[in-house]
Amino acid sequence: MRIVGGTHRGLHLTEVGASDAAAHLRPTSDRVREALFNMLTQGKWGDLVRGQRVLDLFAGTGALGLEALSRGAKQVTLVDDGATARALIRGNIEKMRAMGATRLYRRDATDLGPNRGPGFGLVFLDPPYGKGLGARALDSAQRGGWLAPAATVVWEENAAQLPPEGFTPLDQRRYGETWITLLRAPG
Repeated sequence: MRIVGGTHRGLHLTEVGASDAAAHLRPTSDRVREALFNMLTQGKWGDLVRGQRVLDLFAGTGALGLEALSRGAKQVTLVDDGATARALIRGNIEKMRAMGATRLYRRDATDLGPNRGPGFGLVFLDPPYGKGLGARALDSAQRGGWLAPAATVVWEENAAQLPPEGFTPLDQRRYGETWITLLRAPG
């Protein structure tokens, strides 16, 4: 697993490892991440990453958020409630020397509580597959003021996802077992 583009292209991130199966981590593959970021940075909407404040929910290894940082995001907040995931994220932040541009929160992504700062313009949502946690996390982020008006939401699941009420679908693509759904939050 590596950063596939931007200023840190080629940087190898900490591998999950076979011994971490109990942590239920499923990092987004390099191939899917590269296709996703090509869509986000070179798609019909322009560059949706550069200059953004990014929220990475169910962050796992932090690869999505850190990829965004490598591609020009100005700040990334990573959220995961798993101890193994947070240890991997901390290690990957250190490898990128990105301590000043990142925040790591130990929180349940489905119960974020109120956001005390400005909303995030780009949100990654990569919940455990097939458990309905993505919709709950998105609802929590919206209710808590975590989403900037018209924020872009990238939702990764094992099935196509329908946009919640008020969200506009932008694109939906399948990569093997992975479905990526792009949404625009209410503006």
